[in-house]
Amino acid sequence: MTTKVSGPALVSSATQELVITFPDNRLLIDLCGEFDKNLSQVEENTNIQIVRRGNELTLIGEQQSISNAQNALKTMYDRLENGKVLLSPEIDAIFRFSNSKENSEIQNGDQIEMFSAGGAEIRTRKKTVEPRTPTQKKYMEQLFKHELVFGLGPAGTGKTYMAVAAAVSMFIEGQVDRIVLSRPAVEAGERLGFLPGDMKDKIDPYMQPLYDALNDFLPSNQLGKLIEEKKIEIAPLAFMRGRTLANAFVVLDEAQNATTMQMKMFLTRMGEGSRMAITGDTSQIDLPRGVPSGLIEAKHVLRKVKGIGFTEFDASDVVRHPMVAKIIRAYDANKKEK
Repeated sequence: MTTKVSGPALVSSATQELVITFPDNRLLIDLCGEFDKNLSQVEENTNIQIVRRGNELTLIGEQQSISNAQNALKTMYDRLENGKVLLSPEIDAIFRFSNSKENSEIQNGDQIEMFSAGGAEIRTRKKTVEPRTPTQKKYMEQLFKHELVFGLGPAGTGKTYMAVAAAVSMFIEGQVDRIVLSRPAVEAGERLGFLPGDMKDKIDPYMQPLYDALNDFLPSNQLGKLIEEKKIEIAPLAFMRGRTLANAFVVLDEAQNATTMQMKMFLTRMGEGSRMAITGDTSQIDLPRGVPSGLIEAKHVLRKVKGIGFTEFDASDVVRHPMVAKIIRAYDANKKEK
């Protein structure tokens, strides 16, 4: 990739032009995206104009904005050269890292390189998971560094998804002998009544999000075999009492719906060679009125215990859909006004 400055454009004295040449036309097609949608995303994030002619891109705008766009395009092109996927979420992640408050004192190029640098990823049988925000990067690092990790924050921030990915990765590499995934069997407001079928049929609707995550990381035939062999176990929180979970990666999802006693019971299940990840959103507690959340108390009691990792997400870490972040911010603002 080569660049040259064309000098000021006629729009204003502050406007400049920078021409970037890309040697590989095939990669340039992927860089631009279908109907140049990737370039439009860069324009939207940097407030510049991009004109494409052959294998050249001309960036038009203010100097700092052009620099930001140039760094982003370089990172995008480097990803393609390394055989990595480049879709809208990856481009969004580049700008999330560059705009993060934690890196405000670092030059933009260094910030963007944080996303493209190797090491911060989780490899599974079906896909590689990369952090898309600085907070996700911190959480991912904690999952491999600490034996007990709490991931707290709103829906859509990847708390459970990344925890299950880490569990699958460690299982594949032989660091743990099995995976145990659990959730409190608490209904989200509705009263579903008695469900038909055997015990598995009754609890599966509560556990479905965990099955969905596993299906993203393991082939279906292999997943079915591992569940049958009890190498992967998905069970309600109530089934954890009396057990000692050794050499296992244990994930407790929707932990905000665990009572104080349930949380203490779960935390004390940890055995030799085990790791635990506890995820939850304290703004979505479905416990009966007057019953305190064990997750809130655990956060208060264990915050200063050495060796326990805490990561707190907010609306800026939502990677599910842009509208989800807007919804969360609107509810937070309304809560503050009351």
